Amino acid sequence: MTALLAYTIFGLVTGGAYAVVAGGLVLTYSTSKVFNVGHGAIGMVMAFLYWELAENRGLPQWLALLLVVGVCAPLFGLVVERFVMRRLAGAPVGITLVAGVGLLVGLIGVAQVVWPPQARPVRPFLDQLGVHVGQSFVSGHDLVTLACAVLVAGGLYVLLNRTRTGLAMRACVDAPELAALYGTRPARLSALSWAIGSALAALGGILLTPVVQLDYVTMTLLVITAYTAALVGRLRSLPWTFAGALGLGLVQSYAVAYLPSSPFWISFRAAIPALLLFVVLLAMPQSPLRIGGVRGSRGVAVPNALTTGVGAGLFAGVVVALALLVDSVVAGQLALALVFGIVLLSMVLLTGYGGVVSLGQFTFVGVGAVTVARLGSPSPVTLLIGAGVAAAVGAVIALTALRVSGLYLALATLGFAQLMDKLVLQSPIAFGVRGSLQVPKLVESASAQLLLAAAVFVLVGVGVLAVRRGRFGRRMIAVKDSSAACATLGLNVRWIRVWVFSLSAAIAGLAGGLFAQLRETVAASDFQLFNNLPLLLFAVIAGVTSVSGALLGGVLLMLLPVLQSGFPAFAGVAVVLLGVAAAGLAREPNGLVGWGFRAWSWRRA
Repeated sequence: MTALLAYTIFGLVTGGAYAVVAGGLVLTYSTSKVFNVGHGAIGMVMAFLYWELAENRGLPQWLALLLVVGVCAPLFGLVVERFVMRRLAGAPVGITLVAGVGLLVGLIGVAQVVWPPQARPVRPFLDQLGVHVGQSFVSGHDLVTLACAVLVAGGLYVLLNRTRTGLAMRACVDAPELAALYGTRPARLSALSWAIGSALAALGGILLTPVVQLDYVTMTLLVITAYTAALVGRLRSLPWTFAGALGLGLVQSYAVAYLPSSPFWISFRAAIPALLLFVVLLAMPQSPLRIGGVRGSRGVAVPNALTTGVGAGLFAGVVVALALLVDSVVAGQLALALVFGIVLLSMVLLTGYGGVVSLGQFTFVGVGAVTVARLGSPSPVTLLIGAGVAAAVGAVIALTALRVSGLYLALATLGFAQLMDKLVLQSPIAFGVRGSLQVPKLVESASAQLLLAAAVFVLVGVGVLAVRRGRFGRRMIAVKDSSAACATLGLNVRWIRVWVFSLSAAIAGLAGGLFAQLRETVAASDFQLFNNLPLLLFAVIAGVTSVSGALLGGVLLMLLPVLQSGFPAFAGVAVVLLGVAAAGLAREPNGLVGWGFRAWSWRRA
């Protein structure tokens, strides 16, 4: 009983910190209808800022907390709302998700630039105080966390349900023009909600720092549990959000206490937040969330079969010339760029044509790589088997998540990616916790690797365009534009989604097999959850609606680590620029390639 009480207290304290973060997430969504994926990154940056003031600069803890939570975080929320989120008012779910991912990645880059990696311990609040509950000790920091959770939940409930400001916030979301006629100012109310939400993200991050290591990615992705708590409240009920956060904290604490200590169960404990997120997404009703995809501009023109053949021939000629002229190092880098381009082709099919935003597409690359590595010597047959296994996994995910759409579906792919990372890719059937797999090359020379990657890219690109021109492609576009209208006309929208998921996963799995034999050594770290986010951003920046965009995105994705290794001081700045560019191009899924096509059309005109 003593141990149970101790773990219960620990779970309640952790859940209280989650409740603070989730409360800010619910506030911003309920008052703007924008799900801020970068909410955890805001808390991470503000936690680093708190460390800078309280630990590095020597300010009193209360003063540092006041400056960060009361001044810096609200000001940052105002900036984000004014220059990013206000531009996305009324945009589909996919566009706001891309902007949020861009904000997340950009803030991680800012933290890397300002605070280089090193150990940064943070003192807990009131570390000299505490009370005994039975034989368990509740520290002063634990009491502060619980008190903050209760005050935040109660304060937000009163704000949104018992004050004129809160009611006006909610009214502006439902009908901003009508609310403005009654004297409200929607822009100011939206800015206020983002300021309060950012302050709560900062408070939650600071409360978690004495318990969790102050790290860029760990702190950012830790709020997946807060996402789950917010979804328990259906992104609008603060009492249910508070209860969900405390329940999730207890589940995690009891898992640490009572699950076995074998490697599988250790991985299972780390996957509990994602597993609960997946379960909650499948269990909750869909009515509060809008159905949407990556829309907002017209896609680039789809070339006919003759133009596609001519373009493929010219591309093949350029690649052959490059294979003969460049050295082995450059040839290997170009081959890797084409492999990344094949991965982005899967996103052209899924996101550009199907309108489905996936936050776990790189996980299918890992499935293909593991399959080829486990089968031994790579060959065209093993590459196809890897693609088939990835297609089967994609079909299972699509069948599991048939009833969800829009934001719920994107978050389901995020939960799936973390589940695969913790339970499958790090398990003995794949890489193991710290292991890696050796994969012999399919062809030896770098020039031959480049030609192989180019051949596969051409075949997949031609196939993607053929699908787009065909009957199934027209159905995909129709479902993306209006799934309700398609269902009214008798189309089976769910099975179309399953086929799109399966085909895109097969393409990603094929790229994974090529990636494995090109790298020769692959590990679970190559396919971690965070690697999915830059993939989505590069797809949007280059152009997620065209084969040309996939090619450009693959080249940019290959160049990023090259630039970071060649110019270490540029590493964090590059990530910042990536996030800013993605947030700026969120409404333009045709990306940089789309600008090029429009410029060419204007020149011809």
